[in-house]
Amino acid sequence: MRKISWGIIGAGDIVRKRIVPAMQEVLNSEVVAIARGKADMAAAFAAEFGIPKWYADYREMLGDDEINAVYIASPVHLHAKHTIAAAEAGKHVLCEKPMAMDATECDRAIAACEVNNVKLGIAYYRRFYPVVERIRRAFRDDEIGKPIFAQINSFEAFNPGPEHPRRWFVEKAKSGGGPMMDFGCHRLEILLNLFGKASRVESINANVAYDREVEDTSAALMQFESGTCASLVVTHAAQESQDTLDIFGTAGSIHIASLNSGEIKIVKGYETRIEMHPPSANFHSPLIEDFADAIINDREPRISGKTGRDVAVIEDKIYGR
Repeated sequence: MRKISWGIIGAGDIVRKRIVPAMQEVLNSEVVAIARGKADMAAAFAAEFGIPKWYADYREMLGDDEINAVYIASPVHLHAKHTIAAAEAGKHVLCEKPMAMDATECDRAIAACEVNNVKLGIAYYRRFYPVVERIRRAFRDDEIGKPIFAQINSFEAFNPGPEHPRRWFVEKAKSGGGPMMDFGCHRLEILLNLFGKASRVESINANVAYDREVEDTSAALMQFESGTCASLVVTHAAQESQDTLDIFGTAGSIHIASLNSGEIKIVKGYETRIEMHPPSANFHSPLIEDFADAIINDREPRISGKTGRDVAVIEDKIYGR
């Protein structure tokens, strides 16, 4: 099997914990280079993971003919810039979520990839969760009737100090927003995947606990063209962590207490069935494998730039952009 040779822009927590291990795990990928702004840190990261090459300037890495594809893991305000630069260098692009600061930036990134005939994917890895596919199967098999209302709560306590390495997540010019941009986008992708295009979006963005540039709490109410309604609540301020999904239909309901666990409860009439559909040990492995396969077999990746833009369109409405 042909292998895709990856270069990575950025070397934060997600790259260390998930991306590099996934690329070294799946059969159709290998990591050949890492680019990081500080040369000493780039060299140390490459040595730690056995990566053959490192660059302090990502533009030099993009000129490396050995590299087929680039994973972009820089702060959000650089996603479109790095995607366009990689596309113009003839590299396929898999970009971290959210795809860009807004839908207009998404359009520029998509256009650059199309003009340069390279693949573009976005790292919404939950599309590959077996439990999400189980929900789609429940809909196809009419297990809960017509879906009427879905509710997602996603709570992660986060209040970084001025020197925290992830401080940029709460700096509006770099992140574009607070928890709705950071991890709310993952849940928006799930809702779009399950229910299709959103026809109506209303929102509340608030600073309930913290005085900072971006919201610490956001709530969105949506209706989809299918008729289904949904609410999504995200916060950095609640102490209790939550990652729930509940779907109520005309003939039953679906309840997931933690999406990452893969446990699903399906209720219909007097029957309650509990099933386990856990994700891969490394959540990113199926994403990396799919994107590499899309390059090898010249097809669209399952999570394309269009998906990233669809999420951005809803985010733009939530933030009133």
